[in-house]
Amino acid sequence: MMEETVFIVDDDASIRRSLERLIKSVGFQVESFASAQEFLRREPTIRPAGLVLDVRMPGPSGFDLQDKLAFLHCNLPIIFITGHGTIPLSVRAMKGGAIEFLTKPLDEQYLLDAIHKAVELNRQAMQEQVKITEVQQRLTSLTPRESEVFKLVITGLLNKQIAFKLGRSEKTIKVHRARVMEKMQAKSLAQLVRLAEKMGIQSSED
Repeated sequence: MMEETVFIVDDDASIRRSLERLIKSVGFQVESFASAQEFLRREPTIRPAGLVLDVRMPGPSGFDLQDKLAFLHCNLPIIFITGHGTIPLSVRAMKGGAIEFLTKPLDEQYLLDAIHKAVELNRQAMQEQVKITEVQQRLTSLTPRESEVFKLVITGLLNKQIAFKLGRSEKTIKVHRARVMEKMQAKSLAQLVRLAEKMGIQSSED
């Protein structure tokens, strides 16, 4: 099982130490940073994680870091904390994808609940990415002809209809179809369609 990590970014050293003690007490690994720049310089890690992020800091703000992570396609769930909470700030945070916006002094249990939620969301996202990568690898194993047959099969066409469209024999299409099902590890047409939807593959109907 991969270690679950909580990142803390806050310019106040006393708050960082307090949060570290609290979060470690429930079994998480913790890495804390005094600025957004310091956080971005860390060595990338592949493990379920969440980010507890202060809104107002010298230099780049918490919102600046949120924007940067979005630009980098980093789906790290963010929990904002601030001593100056306002509705507009909360709305901006949530629109940017944050899962929680908490004001100081923090309710410890509420924060821990949010952290558990953040880490679990990140775990699920990582698992989904692994599945997508596996399907991508299966797709690359298809020959150009098998890919063509794949896009026609998911429209629900019969072998003889696909054969007519491609100018091939029904027997040849049957072989291609069987190979597509085998390589994509699909046991049914419905499962093959779901795989195509997951990868955003458009069916060939023309």
